[in-house]
Amino acid sequence: MAKLFKTTYKFAGYTSSFITLFLTALLGVFFYVQGEIPYGLLLLFFFICYLASFFIIQYRVEKFIYKQVKKIYNDVRLLDASTFDRKRITTDMATLTKEVERFAEDKKLEIETLKDRENYRKEFMGNVAHELKTPLFTVQGYILTLLDGAMKDKTVRKKYLQRANKGVERLIYIVNDLDMITKLEVGDLLLYKEDFNIIELVQNVFDLLEMKAAKKNITLTFDIEYKDSIMVYADRERIQQVLSNLVENSIKYGKLDGTTEVSIENLIKNKIIVRVTDNGEGIEREYLARVFERFFRVDKSGSRKVGGSGLGLSIVKHLVEAHSEKIYVESQIGIGSEFSFTLEKSK
Repeated sequence: MAKLFKTTYKFAGYTSSFITLFLTALLGVFFYVQGEIPYGLLLLFFFICYLASFFIIQYRVEKFIYKQVKKIYNDVRLLDASTFDRKRITTDMATLTKEVERFAEDKKLEIETLKDRENYRKEFMGNVAHELKTPLFTVQGYILTLLDGAMKDKTVRKKYLQRANKGVERLIYIVNDLDMITKLEVGDLLLYKEDFNIIELVQNVFDLLEMKAAKKNITLTFDIEYKDSIMVYADRERIQQVLSNLVENSIKYGKLDGTTEVSIENLIKNKIIVRVTDNGEGIEREYLARVFERFFRVDKSGSRKVGGSGLGLSIVKHLVEAHSEKIYVESQIGIGSEFSFTLEKSK
């Protein structure tokens, strides 16, 4: 019987029993003094008194605990009292403690998430400021030099204006990349999907970046000779942008006389996976989860050994995900890196 009796009602049950027994005993003494004990009436009184005491005590205890716990919620400011479900109030303190701990853990996770976002926001703003101020100060420096008198020398004037123009072009490049990421995040960038040969597209990217690769004597190649076409269904221009960014990245961070290799493999029935592999300097494991963040650079020295807006990999990730596909990265220091992404085959 005790097992059937909920632990949440034990306090009210025991207290009601004591009160009922006490009052019934007093009533029995009263009738005994009167000379006659109506046992039926005493039994009825016992049950009525017990039930009334039980429900009154249970109600009052629940209300008391609710008020106390709600006060704790308001005092500590970690828990939101509005999320506290009145139906969950219980006289069982072990259950109540678990509920409070659960709420506290949820709020703790929320706070940690907010802190992570705040840290990311600060770092992002710092990176934006750094990326923008370098070309801005460069342009300003050349213009001020020209205004201070260098404009009279035609040779100096032309050279400084050309350099200032390069600074402006870099600013435009960064702003355009930011604008593209914003469009991708809000879903404003339209994709024009079509069937095309991915082998041909990779070869076009190789041709475009051949001169950049030649400066470091890096070989751009396929893993094997693909004699047959591999048709995919995607936005040709955007996938070319993805491949260009990945191959260009492999050239930037690749070693002299290195290799950048592209392979295309069947993944599942209607999917292929494109891999861009290099034998460059590699990426430390701790940074792998962040390489797709905007402006994130593995090189923390601030020297910016290589060019670019710092948005290339972020754009790649957003473009791949806009196709409802996945992108992956694997890397080992001193061995190289591999970026891979999936694509849908043509039907």
